[in-house]
Amino acid sequence: MNLHNRSIRILIIVTFALFLFVPHVGPESVVIINGSNDPASIRIDNTLTDSEIFEGAEKGIEWFMKNWRIKGASVAVAREGKLLYARGFGYASLNDSLPVEPYHRFRVASVSKLVTAVAVMKLQEDGKLSVQDHVFGPDGILDDTLFAHPKDRRVFDITVAHLLAHEGGWSQRYGDQMFMPAVIARTLDVPMPVDIKSIVRFALSKNLHFTPGTGQSYSNLGYSILGLVIEKASGTDYETYCRREVLEPLGIYDMAMGRNLPAEALPLEVSYYEVDNAPLRPSVYGTGEMVPASRGGNDIETLGAAGGWVATAPDLMRLLLAVDGFEQPKDLLSPESVEFMTDVYNGYAPVGWRATMTNGAWWRTGSFSGTSAMMKRMPDGTAWVVLMNSSAWNGPELTSDIDKMMSKFIIRVREWPQEDLFSYSLPVPLSSQELRVGGIRTEGMKVEGIKVEGLRDESLRVEGLKAGKS
Repeated sequence: MNLHNRSIRILIIVTFALFLFVPHVGPESVVIINGSNDPASIRIDNTLTDSEIFEGAEKGIEWFMKNWRIKGASVAVAREGKLLYARGFGYASLNDSLPVEPYHRFRVASVSKLVTAVAVMKLQEDGKLSVQDHVFGPDGILDDTLFAHPKDRRVFDITVAHLLAHEGGWSQRYGDQMFMPAVIARTLDVPMPVDIKSIVRFALSKNLHFTPGTGQSYSNLGYSILGLVIEKASGTDYETYCRREVLEPLGIYDMAMGRNLPAEALPLEVSYYEVDNAPLRPSVYGTGEMVPASRGGNDIETLGAAGGWVATAPDLMRLLLAVDGFEQPKDLLSPESVEFMTDVYNGYAPVGWRATMTNGAWWRTGSFSGTSAMMKRMPDGTAWVVLMNSSAWNGPELTSDIDKMMSKFIIRVREWPQEDLFSYSLPVPLSSQELRVGGIRTEGMKVEGIKVEGLRDESLRVEGLKAGKS
């Protein structure tokens, strides 16, 4: 059988398998075989890093998880733009004894702010807004009558750049506005769960804590407002814009906005675990029930642009590599946008990132009950992502220990493999054209780097459907 015929047969087999077993095209597609989830043939899985060269380094991660009582984790490492390591540790679900795989999805908490910042910069590059635009008032992006009469007139001076840089004028002196739903519902006489516009109305009914642009205070509220800015400027909802204009162009299809309750968890999303004896919180749905913060006690859905994303570690790595300022792979944003986000001397940075050091180390952290996340870009071209489905007694401070753990991990790997694990993934675009192959109807699937019984063809292209190495 010649190469051309063999390639055609492989393509038909792959397409037919996808047609039979994938119920719908989209980021939540899961291959179902014999009644169980088995995405290993089209996603990055643990078998791709089963190698002796990682064994010594992995012992450090295993010790860390045991010491901090972390139930499950996903780790990804890239060097010079290539994903060279992706592996799950522990359990995605203790009840099911389900091991973590790189394709499992985790809440990422404030890592979401990097997604939001990139989306804002993309809108600026496309001419839809400027970071110097005012947010509120008659000439503001959010010229909504709901926000037309703030108690503090300085609100009309807030710019998009102020919100990106946590300089909008709000602090957490009296608590975080995004985590006091009962107070807001009672004050405004609105039902629970309260929506983001109600939270903004509540904040605008109070004085600012400082004049916009004259100080800095970490603000979940500010980034949640940026979600509204993105919606107004783009003409579509926040999640759709981010997925279509930021994530999908990078080959990211498994990121989505998370939900509050376990019953509404996304396919392949992990379960979340808090520290022993963690205090219960009133349900954000106003039922009066006391529940774990990670299971309805915090409103992840309303947090949205400030902390609502769910992602895999490899997908977050794709995002990191697209805004890291290195030549390869090509960045999604212009050098000017990346500089605005990272130049600590410009009066705004870090934007989206938690810290951007002058030595070239940039990182982003995320933490709330049941979630610990961190991603880091190093000046030598190394980058890593760590996602965990557990929180620790020291809360956000755990990320400093994660940083130390990963520094040791990278040092202990003496020789890195050269194969890019991204070539094993199967991106499925959100929007695509229909095509037919061998009489089999598809929905415009884009097949890259797929493995079929250990065989990968690197050259096949048939009527727009590509099976090959990305």
